[in-house]
Amino acid sequence: MSIFKDFKDFAVRGNVVDLAVGIIIGAAFGKIVTSVVADVVMPPIGLLIGGVNFSDLVITLKEAVGDKPAVVIAIGKFIQTIIDFTIIAFAIFILVKVINKVKAKEVAPPPPLTAQETLLTEIRDLLKQQQQK
Repeated sequence: MSIFKDFKDFAVRGNVVDLAVGIIIGAAFGKIVTSVVADVVMPPIGLLIGGVNFSDLVITLKEAVGDKPAVVIAIGKFIQTIIDFTIIAFAIFILVKVINKVKAKEVAPPPPLTAQETLLTEIRDLLKQQQQK
């Protein structure tokens, strides 16, 4: 019975649930970013460099012969993936900065020490100094 209880405690722990939610939202966010990159960002870049479509950019190592497909290095897909990653990383960086600013405002500074607490702190410090001598 203990192993089932341990598993339940592990599976429903806050961190595990938060991670699952993050992965699901990340997958959805990835699709949005992929669409933005492929449909909005890449066409103007392709136009600027002479109408090159990155996804079709390949280096052919061996031409297709009969039913055998060509052997190619899909450099365009690689470039596209790097651009996707850069945009996703930048978007997450901005998101984390905004969240950190919001959290910093939420954390209230501790209340000032009372006169009694200040006196006790001074006494503690004096006792520590005497013990060190």
